[in-house]
Amino acid sequence: MNYWLMKSEADCYSIDDLKRDKKTSWTGVRNYQARNFMRDNMQLDDLILFYHSGGTKTEPTGVYGVAKITSKSKPDETQFDKKSEYFEPRATKENAVWFCPEISFVKKFKNPVTLSDIKFENSLSGIMVAQKGSRLSVQPVSEKHFRIIEEMNQK
Repeated sequence: MNYWLMKSEADCYSIDDLKRDKKTSWTGVRNYQARNFMRDNMQLDDLILFYHSGGTKTEPTGVYGVAKITSKSKPDETQFDKKSEYFEPRATKENAVWFCPEISFVKKFKNPVTLSDIKFENSLSGIMVAQKGSRLSVQPVSEKHFRIIEEMNQK
């Protein structure tokens, strides 16, 4: 099993949206490294830390819950839609450029684990999301770091 951190701006698609929808295709990712993680490394039942990357006036940036991979990556349909901001003119149905998995809701944290909390916690040393300049929207997380963040939610 692999563990991931996936970012979404809260006003675009939040953990509450996923809870309501129960599942969604993780479309719109347009970074090759993130695409490669989703296409090549994500497996069924891998767990995800659902991270709100755009803090709002009332909610800080951080991990707000857990999701899981419920289907292997398939072509991201938004790349074929000329009206979509994620349209990819090079993509064809036979030769897709962008891929996305389906994810489903597991749980919302009682208390978010903020980026400040993550940076302050010594046992999370080395976690990618806390590294200066780390903007990747899909990133691997060690099982140890995943479990620590789950435990921090309980405090």
